[in-house]
Amino acid sequence: MMRWLLYISLITTLALGSCAGGGRDYSSWSQIPSEGWLYTDTMSLLPVDTSLTDNDSIVGGAAIKVALRHSNDYPFSNLWLELTYHSDNGRMMRDTFDMRLADVYGRWLGSGFGASYQQELTVSPSAVVDVTRPLLLRHIMRVDTLRGIEQVGIEVVR
Repeated sequence: MMRWLLYISLITTLALGSCAGGGRDYSSWSQIPSEGWLYTDTMSLLPVDTSLTDNDSIVGGAAIKVALRHSNDYPFSNLWLELTYHSDNGRMMRDTFDMRLADVYGRWLGSGFGASYQQELTVSPSAVVDVTRPLLLRHIMRVDTLRGIEQVGIEVVR
């Protein structure tokens, strides 16, 4: 009898512990046109559904991650990006960063199989972000049209 009570209490504790919610994560993905990503095209990514009423507006202490999917047709080993987002008090924040996609031997980094690969990079480990306003992402490579990038995404993680 005592053994059954121990099993039941252990199962109940595990079940309740797995239900404990952490912070909410917000993300958004955008498809790049098959013709390529133009230098003048800025991707506007809204990481939250603004029609919901239980959303946070300002998320503090959040990690901002940028992810992308690319094919074997991408001609470079890296990608320079510029991310612009709204902070608290309406301030605009801008980060530029280099996302490494291949090692020195030309082998793709990240995960994937076949002709598509996905790479993720934490841009800011602790930011204050207004997730109800779009985050803007653009490439700042020295080419007019960037080919081989399939999708770009943003994730705001508490």
